[in-house]
Order: sequence, then C-alpha cells, then structure tokens
Amino acid sequence: MDNLIIPEDYVSALNLHDTQVAIKVVKDYFQKALTTRLNLLRVTAPLFVTPQSGLNDNLNGVERPVSFGIKEQNDAQAEIVHSLAKWKRYALKKYGFSHGEGLYTDMNAIRRDEDTDNIHSIYVDQWDWEKIIYKEERNVETLKNVVKNVYKALKATETYMSLQYDYIEEILPKDIFFITTQELEDMYPDCTPKEREYKITKLKGAVFIMQIGGKLASGEKHDGRAPDYDDWSLNGDIIVYYPVLDIALELSSMGIRVDEEALLKQLDEAGCPERKELPFQKAILDGKLPYTIGGGIGQSRICMFYLRKAHIGEVQASLWPEDVTEEAKKAGIQLL
Repeated sequence: MDNLIIPEDYVSALNLHDTQVAIKVVKDYFQKALTTRLNLLRVTAPLFVTPQSGLNDNLNGVERPVSFGIKEQNDAQAEIVHSLAKWKRYALKKYGFSHGEGLYTDMNAIRRDEDTDNIHSIYVDQWDWEKIIYKEERNVETLKNVVKNVYKALKATETYMSLQYDYIEEILPKDIFFITTQELEDMYPDCTPKEREYKITKLKGAVFIMQIGGKLASGEKHDGRAPDYDDWSLNGDIIVYYPVLDIALELSSMGIRVDEEALLKQLDEAGCPERKELPFQKAILDGKLPYTIGGGIGQSRICMFYLRKAHIGEVQASLWPEDVTEEAKKAGIQLL
C-alpha cells in the first residue's frame, strides 16, 4: 500500500470501453511514427529462450526469470524473456538485415521480482527495436540523433492525441535535454539517483540521462544494467515529467550495443567474465554479429502517459495486491 499514489480528486476522463479504444489509437499512431523515423520492420520474436543460449536479459543480475520444463524435450528448461535486448542483435543477422535497417517487435515478459506501484507491474509489454550501424558510428553523436528521432515520435503522438481527445493537453517540451549520470550526480550530490531524476525531469520536462551501468565518482551506480548488451558509456533512458503523479516517468531505455572491447570490460566490472563463453557473447567477441543500436519503449507506459491515467493497471491487465486493488477502487481508479 505504501507504493500506491492516489492523486487528489482524480477522475479518469475515459470509461473502460473508451479507454480500450484510446489504447489502440495511441499504439497505432506511435508505432507508425517510430518505425518511419527509424526505418524498422516488424518481426516475430520469442516469448522464451533456453538459459544456455545467453540470450535472456539478466537485468540487474538478481531478478529470477520465470522458467518451466518442456515435456517433449526431457523436461529441458526454458525461461520467459525479461527483454529481447540480446536476441534482436542475433536476429538482425539471421534475418539478413543491412546497414541502416532495423527491426521491432512486441515484447511481452513476466518480471516476478518487480516491486509494483503506479508505474510498475509484473507484466511488461514494450516495443523492442534494433538497427544496424557501422563500427565508426558507435559514438555519442549517433546516440543523440537516434534519441531525437524517438523523441520526435513521442512528441508527434502527444500532438495527435491532443487533437483526438479534448482533455489531453500537450505537456512535452519541444526538445529533449541531454545529461550524463555523472553530471547529474555533480548537480545534486546529496540526492539519491531517483531524486536526481525527478529534479532534472521536473526542471526540463523531458531528459535523456546518459551513461548508465558503471560506477560514478561517488563509487555508486546510478542504476543497474546488464553488462553484455548496452555499452555503459553509450546508453541512457528517456524520462519525462508526469504531472498526474508528480513523478519522473521513464518511457524508454536504449543504447549502442557493446563491441568486443566494451563487452570484456563490462563483464569484468560486473564480476561475471565467464559469460564470455556463452553462445551470444562469444558471437560478439568472434565478430559474427553486427554493430547495433536499440532499445525498448514501454507500451503501457506511453498509453498511461498520453491518456493521463493514474495507474498502469488502468491500461494493462495484470495482478495486484488485494489491498491495492481495493484502495484504488475506492479512489475511482479502475484496474483492468
């Protein structure tokens, strides 16, 4: 219950039926805007992978994947994906994509260890995307250009939704603000990482916080990242200020993926150098996979943001603690 935020005098502008209509409007428009700007093709992706493949995203390294045995394969274990961050890079080569081309897919996951609140659920739905770049394009300029294109798609979607629904006012700034985690720590040295995100996002409206995963000058990390997909010096999160809940709301995590050097360095820093022997990681070290940039964009998160909902459970069907469900109902928050 301590994690539930109930905005004062909150009333959803849409009933359950009209909310379902609006969710489709958001998703249809944003997908088109994003794929046009990034040159992406929709592909089919797996719901589960084998632990031995090294393809699952191990997030912060402590989250337990949902696993099950396959009867016809002598009860061999499979894991529900946490995300498709690694699989996408493998798929770009397998499916025959070329430089400048990319893919995207609907990614559905179960994160059983997630601490739920207004914006977190054990059910995760996002658009996972990835595109091929040249090695010499692995730089901050490339990263920023792609972030600006993703943000333009987000901004265009808000403008479109404001025309479709009178109650939606545009709140995103014209441009997104860039800042590194170290600059943010220097700016707010006495704050926690989440407090820093809130302060800068409320100040700027929309920010891309760069360089997530490694230790800062304080010896602490801004946030955790798996060591074998994003290059920690070339990644970041798109975060916007969300006045309905008065919070910093992360909409997307993305980055340029590791090359051979960054992979070995980050595996050592993370204390898991043995992962270099897994098939996916070995393929990177052997130069068998393309250099890429990619990310994930929360589907329920953007629907919640554009429709000005107070809880992610208003735009997705998941499971919530009974006391949260009851308290939300009393406050007029209808969880699906």
